[in-house]
Formats: sequence, C-alpha cells, structure tokens
Amino acid sequence: MAPDLATNTEHHAPTRSSQHHPSSPLDFDHRHTIPPRQHVSNGAAQTFKPIYPNQPMSLSGISLRAFVLGTVFSSALSATLLALLLTSSPLWRIPFFISALSLFHFLEFWTTAARNTPEATVSAFLLSANWPAYPIAHTMACLECLVTNTLFANRRWAPPHAAAPALLLGLLMVAAGQVVRSMAMMHAGTSFNHTVQTRKADSHTLVTTGVYGLCRHPSYFGFFYWGLGTQMVLGNAFCFVGYAYVLWRFFSGRVRVEEGKLVEFFGAEYLRYRARVGTMMPFVG
Repeated sequence: MAPDLATNTEHHAPTRSSQHHPSSPLDFDHRHTIPPRQHVSNGAAQTFKPIYPNQPMSLSGISLRAFVLGTVFSSALSATLLALLLTSSPLWRIPFFISALSLFHFLEFWTTAARNTPEATVSAFLLSANWPAYPIAHTMACLECLVTNTLFANRRWAPPHAAAPALLLGLLMVAAGQVVRSMAMMHAGTSFNHTVQTRKADSHTLVTTGVYGLCRHPSYFGFFYWGLGTQMVLGNAFCFVGYAYVLWRFFSGRVRVEEGKLVEFFGAEYLRYRARVGTMMPFVG
C-alpha cells in the first residue's frame, strides 16, 4: 500500500512576479498562431515540439486526461447522490471516494497550470506516480469498504454511536485537506514542484505568510489528512492504519530531506521559521 504518490516538494519561495520566458511554447497570445505543420520550419517545429502528442506538454494528452477525470468525477458524484437518495446502502462511500480522488488529480494539474505554468506537463496530474503501488492502495481501500459492508455488514469494527461522528470528521478532513493543499500550491506558485529541487534560483525568497504562516508544509499536511479522511469516510479500519503508517513514513522522510536543502538555501532565516511554525502532522518534523 502506498498512498504516497503525491511526490511533491515545497520550497516556500515563490517569486513576487512571474518571470517572462519568450521562448516558452506557452507564451503566445491571440496575435500569434501556430502555422500548419507542413509549413513549419525546423526552428518553429522545435519551439512547439513540447505540445505535440507524446511530448511532456502534449495538448492531446492533457485534454484526454482532463476529459477522463471530469467524466469519472461527474459519474461518481452522480452515483453517490443517487445511492444516498434512493437507497439505504452505505456503499455510496465508494463512488464518493472515486469522485474525491478524480478531483484531487484534476486540481493537481489545474493549480500547476494556473500558478506554475512552465511545469504544467502531463505528469502534473500525478496519475502515474509510484505506479503500481498507488492504484493498488486505493483498490484495496475500495475492496475493504465493499467487503465490510456486504459480507460483514453486521460486524462493525467501531461502536454504532461512533459511526456518524467518524463519517462527519472524515468528510471534513477530505474537504479541508484538499483546500489546504490547493491553497499551498497556488500560494507557492513557481516555487512548487512535484519533485525535490536541489538548486536554489536567484529569485527565490522564503515565504512565511498565508497558509505557510500556519503550517510549515501545507501541501504535505493537506494530502496527509486528505488520505486519512478518505479512509474514515469509507469506514475502513485496516486501510486507515495502513494509510497512516505509509503517509507518516513518507512525509517524515521527505520533510527531513527537503528541509536539509531549505537550510542550505536560506540558512538561519529558515531555521528561525522552522522553530516558529510546525508541520501539524504527528511526529513529522
């Protein structure tokens, strides 16, 4: 089980204004058009190569993934609402989980495209990170919910009076976790990457305001509690423990490595920030 696919990094260092990269294939506006491929010179073809099929910024790949995620989200959300309105089955939790999962992956790309456009590649959806452990983890979560609510429907792991509060808490954790993670990515802007950065750009400054003033690694915080919240909504006991362990192990190791670089980049300034602001994740940092 490895819900740790969200292999991202926060450097707390967004620039105050976006830098202009005239050579970027994303930097044309309505006054510029891409000529038909048969008339494109070698230089122009090379400039726009990243947005062609099977390339990092493939427009066809991005649109296909967005379409599939949107279809899955709307279908799963509709199934959730129909199950809640027309049946008394607790299995509405599974399509809810799928809708939350599809929304998460869409927002990973959307926030990147909105605030860190040069990094808005196909991989920004995070759909294939840590394959196949990540989809196996979510499949096991759905299976546990299905089995416990069918074959073992009369054998609850938690007392009946605890089920409703746990469900409500789980829903709040899913919503809050997603909001905090997306806010962190938007606030960090060009300083947020899905891979650890080993070199500091000259324009980077340490950000300690906004959501970063409350939590030292808000995107990690968001995914940590989002993941645990999904298991509470599903009513999973075993997967909750498994997710908690894997997420704790991943983020504790990730924070240790990343903060070594942040101390290297910002020195005493980051040390003071680290002493003042916690991670708000148990035994992490």
